[in-house]
Amino acid sequence: MTTSPELRFRLPDGSEAATRVHTLLNAGYAGRNQADVAAHVAELAELGVPAPAATPALYAVAPYLAQQSGEVPAQHGRTSGEAEWALVITGPEPQDVLLTAACDHTDRALEVHGVAWSKNAGPDVLASTAWRLTEVADRLDELTLRAWAGDIPIQDGSLAELLPPAYWLDFLREHELYAPGVVLLSGTIPMVSGVDQFADRWRVALGDPARGAAIELEYRVRRLPEFGGK
Repeated sequence: MTTSPELRFRLPDGSEAATRVHTLLNAGYAGRNQADVAAHVAELAELGVPAPAATPALYAVAPYLAQQSGEVPAQHGRTSGEAEWALVITGPEPQDVLLTAACDHTDRALEVHGVAWSKNAGPDVLASTAWRLTEVADRLDELTLRAWAGDIPIQDGSLAELLPPAYWLDFLREHELYAPGVVLLSGTIPMVSGVDQFADRWRVALGDPARGAAIELEYRVRRLPEFGGK
């Protein structure tokens, strides 16, 4: 019996694609301008977040954390999402690589002790619809990425700000990880300063302005009950 989660996606032509996740990877510090990334690493270090050994970074995450859910349980009030795109490999052919919206829900209290730990403390929420990467490959930098913490816009940018899917697909091939069941999240774009990220709802939208289309996901954050004890 397998414990790998199955992800299912609706495609624009009405068909459906599915895969069981056996490898889940989260990119970090994956801005296309690595000078800006270095400045961001320095800012985070001042907040106590340990710097990565190298940038961009890639973190292996437990596969069961890949979820298509409308609810994320949280142990405390310092968790929040990050708008990202995700690659989902469902088969051996180029048309089997899907692009969808994702939200990496991260434990910020744990992040200061280890980024990899924090990413394994919350799920990667993926949308239930997707596009074939081959169908949007000619305009990837024009695709938009937005997020809302509650009803407040907190992230607004484009895929041009992040390392492109081709970079990560080459990485997967180089490390013999290109296979059905692999899911990779892109890393995120900057958040708007001053917005409270610790909201009880998160929404992410991956937009294609050329077609007037978007892939969206939304979930609420549910605080788990607290009990006494050590």
